[in-house]
Amino acid sequence: ALIALSACTEESPTPAPTQVAAPALQLVSYDSCDRLLADVRAAAKASVQPWGFGNQMLWRDFASGAERATGGKTAVPDAAGPAYSGTNTHEAGVDEPDLVKTDGKRIVTVSRGVLRIVDAAQHKLIGTVQLSQAGDQLLLSGDHVLVMGGRDYYPAARGGPMVTAQNTTITLVDLTTAKVISTYTIDATFTDARQTGSVARVVVRSAPRIVFKPDARGDQKTLIANNRKIIDKTPIDAWLPKFTSDGTPGTVDCGDVRHPATFSGSELVTVLSFDLSAGRLADGVPASVFADAETVYGSGTHLYLANDERWRGVGTTGKTELYMFDITGRQPRYVAAGTVSGWLLNQYSMSENDGVLRVATTTGHPWSQTTKSTSSVYALRTDGGTLRVVGSVGGLGKGEQIYAVRFVGATAYVVTFRRTDPLYVVDLRDPAKPVVAGQLKIPGYSAYLHPLTGDRLLGVGQAADDNGRVQGTQISLFAVGDPANPQRLANHEVGDHGYSEAEFDPHAFLYWPDTKLLVVPVQKWNDDKGDAGALLIKVGDRGLTEAGWISHPQQPKSSYYPTAIRRSLVIGDELWTVSDSGLLASTLAGGKRVSWLPY
Repeated sequence: ALIALSACTEESPTPAPTQVAAPALQLVSYDSCDRLLADVRAAAKASVQPWGFGNQMLWRDFASGAERATGGKTAVPDAAGPAYSGTNTHEAGVDEPDLVKTDGKRIVTVSRGVLRIVDAAQHKLIGTVQLSQAGDQLLLSGDHVLVMGGRDYYPAARGGPMVTAQNTTITLVDLTTAKVISTYTIDATFTDARQTGSVARVVVRSAPRIVFKPDARGDQKTLIANNRKIIDKTPIDAWLPKFTSDGTPGTVDCGDVRHPATFSGSELVTVLSFDLSAGRLADGVPASVFADAETVYGSGTHLYLANDERWRGVGTTGKTELYMFDITGRQPRYVAAGTVSGWLLNQYSMSENDGVLRVATTTGHPWSQTTKSTSSVYALRTDGGTLRVVGSVGGLGKGEQIYAVRFVGATAYVVTFRRTDPLYVVDLRDPAKPVVAGQLKIPGYSAYLHPLTGDRLLGVGQAADDNGRVQGTQISLFAVGDPANPQRLANHEVGDHGYSEAEFDPHAFLYWPDTKLLVVPVQKWNDDKGDAGALLIKVGDRGLTEAGWISHPQQPKSSYYPTAIRRSLVIGDELWTVSDSGLLASTLAGGKRVSWLPY
């Protein structure tokens, strides 16, 4: 296997850092709530601080909420429908929630609490659904669409303690009647979801419902002792999420909970399973782990949850915990857990291939001024209940951090950046003995990488000067067929300090292989005014050619801020673009306006 890694250093890569022992992550299950309560109280008492558990989930959500994420995958049309694309996903056959979905005949969007159903052939709105909660994440199967979303809120009475509450609402809508047919709510925070076939796996996480009473007059030792007394009086129900399915209440069962040998007792992650082909959501057959998960990756047969300590402060140990579930059955089944050093960028930092999980990380806290960062790639296999590292390569991008990762079969591409963006090619045909094969150094960086046929790779990111100052969005075309000599064949610079949502949310990226058309949303800014739209690029074997620009009508009461296009889809010979103002159908060739459907 070959791994192409980009990093800004000419030093030779070195073995990756020594791993934290993984066996401690093997999970413990329970046959009684009393045993679970005793263990979780002990763990919570050991980790509680003077002011409780802290608001770690809030800080992580604030810092990393932008990233949720084959793109523009070609769907096989049925006998009555045209070829069409979905929005961009990591793995073929594994769908991801997004703000728009299509089956080639209907387009379903959600904006500001309203779900809209559009007949693509007739360019006509055929149904709307007012949602009780403003969820903005959709999954589609047949005539049913699943809407997910929720909110964290932190109300505090004057002079009283802060209470953390979470809420996720999951709604099943019948597209043929444009009516809600089932609703599920759970007191947990929506993290992400994956769908294989008609079954969606929805990941939520929750903090215990414990009210601590901080007293600024007490010393830290006394405050901790008081908090431990509160924990000793807290029932197991405070840790287990409560849910309601179509008005019927329920609670996650103690027998469906696992925990590592070492855990804090302050966070619980739950995987819910819903079959969209059914007429109701039922209880979600929950499976829970006392851990946390900021990043979700699905391979089709396995679901991986990753928990890193990035937002817990500079003084943390700098590791990422990985949890692997088998999702071939009705309820997810825990398989193994492991640990690697460093932080993940996003879900594209993980990939499963031939029984091996590959993970790319950066060590050294992003905010630290004293710890020199570096990046590594690890290969892990299951060994009993452990995900064990079998090979690694480190020392990549010293003093930098990862900006993009893409695994393609047995090959991976990793971008790091500070001032320039070299492309390292590392041979991992033997996962235990990776070898550097070649490198390419170029200015700027790619924030998203997309594989094409013919040993080509597209990158969307930022152009930069020699000092690393970014200049605006750029599209790059790479040739990676010769591992010893990777090349950038072409690049297209937008300028005007522009940026693309595709740089931080890959769902915004569309490549339609039938016509070799790339579509990315772009926003540009200059001294006079802003401009926003979708940039169309024709991708040749050795070049990039601008093929059009699509913009949406200006939003009312907005003279400076243009209407940002969020997503794009192909249906037949039309290109559909989606913004918060409406949908626009354009010709696939040239992007000429056909029909505008305002919200």
